[in-house]
Amino acid sequence: MSLPARLLIVTDRHGCPEPLTDRVAACLAAGARWIWLRDRDLPAPERAALAETLAGSVARMGGALTIGRDVELAARVGAAGVQLGEASVVAPARARLGRGVLLGVSAHSLDEVRAAREAGADYVTLSPVFLTTSKPGYGPALGLGVVREAAAVMPVVALGGIDPGTAPSCREAGAASVAVMGAVMRAPEVGALVPALA
Repeated sequence: MSLPARLLIVTDRHGCPEPLTDRVAACLAAGARWIWLRDRDLPAPERAALAETLAGSVARMGGALTIGRDVELAARVGAAGVQLGEASVVAPARARLGRGVLLGVSAHSLDEVRAAREAGADYVTLSPVFLTTSKPGYGPALGLGVVREAAAVMPVVALGGIDPGTAPSCREAGAASVAVMGAVMRAPEVGALVPALA
């Protein structure tokens, strides 16, 4: 299964200078076609409502919405995919959602990449590739060498410290896509930034 786009936008309403739905709409208008609803700290009813809204706006642009960690919510809104926390939950997610839904696993090492492949995930997000201010405390930056090795195992979405300067080197190292949270969520505006990343 190929990935929806070469750029994955990761939501974070805390860093955003405007309402998250407006920021995602601006990203879509600028050309983004793959959105990951993260914002795991939202109360379930609010997160479900946000997912419904985003599912509609992403679908109108012909894009793909991935829901972080919540398989039932993904099923409810007809999301294109789910981002899972570890390889052990891939099989039950696949059983619930079927073959047509994209299952990603968050990986922080080559061992976790291999485990995700064994479990039947479609791709991994590999992080942190570079030092990142969004998620300090996730250990040292993995670097492009690890991206290269992981990409030989399965499709990799590079995450962590990705900006217009670092995205090309990730793709050159074999990443199928790059994921960006902070650089896009905190930017004053995204009209020129999204095309530069994509």
